[in-house]
Amino acid sequence: MALPGSLRRQPANRGLVSHCTHHHIVVFLLTFFSYSLLHASRKTFSNVKVSISSQWTPSCLNSTAPELRPYELWNSSHLFPNAEEATLFLGTLDTIFLFSYAVGLFVSGIVGDRLNLRWVLSFGMCSSALVVFFFGTLTEWLHFYNKWFYCCLWVVNGLLQSTGWPCVVAVMGNWFGKAGRGFVFGLWSACASVGNILGAFLASCVLRYGYEYAFLVTASVQFAGGLIVFFGLLTSPKEVGLPELGADEDESVEEDANRPLMGDDDADDDDRNYSIQATDTDNQPKAIGFFQACCLPGVVLYSLAYACLKLVNYSFFFWLPFYLSNNFGWKEAEADQLSIWYDVGGIIGGTIQGLISDVLQKRAPVLAISLLFAVGSLFGYSRSPNSKPINAVIMAITGFFIGGPSNMISSAISADLGRQELVKGSSEALATVTGIVDGTGSIGAAVGQ
Repeated sequence: MALPGSLRRQPANRGLVSHCTHHHIVVFLLTFFSYSLLHASRKTFSNVKVSISSQWTPSCLNSTAPELRPYELWNSSHLFPNAEEATLFLGTLDTIFLFSYAVGLFVSGIVGDRLNLRWVLSFGMCSSALVVFFFGTLTEWLHFYNKWFYCCLWVVNGLLQSTGWPCVVAVMGNWFGKAGRGFVFGLWSACASVGNILGAFLASCVLRYGYEYAFLVTASVQFAGGLIVFFGLLTSPKEVGLPELGADEDESVEEDANRPLMGDDDADDDDRNYSIQATDTDNQPKAIGFFQACCLPGVVLYSLAYACLKLVNYSFFFWLPFYLSNNFGWKEAEADQLSIWYDVGGIIGGTIQGLISDVLQKRAPVLAISLLFAVGSLFGYSRSPNSKPINAVIMAITGFFIGGPSNMISSAISADLGRQELVKGSSEALATVTGIVDGTGSIGAAVGQ
């Protein structure tokens, strides 16, 4: 699967360094940590599944205690008679979240190209934090257990969380051009893995006080992050008087650096420069439509590939701590900490593979080779012995070959697809394309559940 259009080599590092300001660094960090916080709250649920299952099935907690009579009275507030049914419902919640998240991504991409990205992102972060607080903390404090209430909250959470990725990718696309995009976006896309590590760390620190405090801490931090994004994020260089990507006609290097990966060599040189998210309302072009975005070269193919890849990646995301705790008998807090190594491998994989794709000026061969090695690493991890060091090493290798390509498709390649020559007259396309790619991937992940 190759990106359409021919590629030209360019001095990527020179173009990247010469146009980097402190505003670029602030945008990089704010978008990075905003999505990290979204993923941290999402990861908390998978990290405390054992505790939730035990709380919903009191027989697991009271197996050594005398049986209390009448049984119906003492267990009326709990949901399930055994751990198997509780585990099945936890998987159902994952599926509900992913399907609503997928639907929300398709919508959020369109909304992000039409409204202020900062407003959409901060609203999604703060609202999602409140839903997480109601789901994991308030219900436990009130001892209110209801399956339908949990399902409704998780549907809403999926819709709200979906505002994050299209918005942060679009903002990054506004500030960083094609120069070194594979490396920059490969490093930046580690935000999801960093969020997973942060969520696992916070959950393991407060889990001994009760799983509700894990939800409370992550929700509080996410809400605070949403406020910081609202008051501090700059969505476009125009907001501080800097030229938008491709607007500098004096530097031929910059003109070449801003040419999209899918650019047509036969296109007029004068028409190569454009912006993604122009803030000048006087000459702002109309946003591209959903079906137009689907018809762009490479969008459908990479979306389907990402659906298969995200199915595997999110199986680890949702169930790795639960698997380690149940399969090897390790303590839940230890399993949470050990699962971090999968994300460490993904961070290294996304950065190195993105840099290699910049050097080669091709993305698809790097992805194909990595996924071939991923098959072998998955086979090896399925036969990992009951040894924490060996398990961590194989886990990190698996994350390198799975998390790396996942980060590339969802960030750098989505930016390439949303900035090709076919959308230069309708520049607000990046959030829509990103929503399509990630939304299709989430459908695949939901089917995997």
